Amino acid sequence: MSAIAITPAALSAGHGGAIAQPVQAELARIEQDALRLASPMAGEAGAAGFGHSLQQALHQVDGKEQQAIERMGAVERGESDDLVGAMLASQDASLSFSMLMQVRNKLVGAMDELIKLQL
Repeated sequence: MSAIAITPAALSAGHGGAIAQPVQAELARIEQDALRLASPMAGEAGAAGFGHSLQQALHQVDGKEQQAIERMGAVERGESDDLVGAMLASQDASLSFSMLMQVRNKLVGAMDELIKLQL
């Protein structure tokens, strides 16, 4: 089975002329994204991006926990009668924390494997 190469010239010829412009624009966008990611600074930005992503995840989990505490407190003080919303916020915070712990455990396991590698 042979591969068929789709080029902008092939798309503009024949019946593909109507779709050639959007496809060419998308190809150009993908090419520019690939060039941007392949730049020398991409590795440094990727490392900082990973740390930033972890920090954002921690802040999101903490925010969900604080929101659940506020909602439960409002129900306990009688300021709100939204018990279902408070319980859902509590469960959402619990699941988020559980997921964060699983990610942490996977990272610790991966680091242990890297440490055990013999060079």
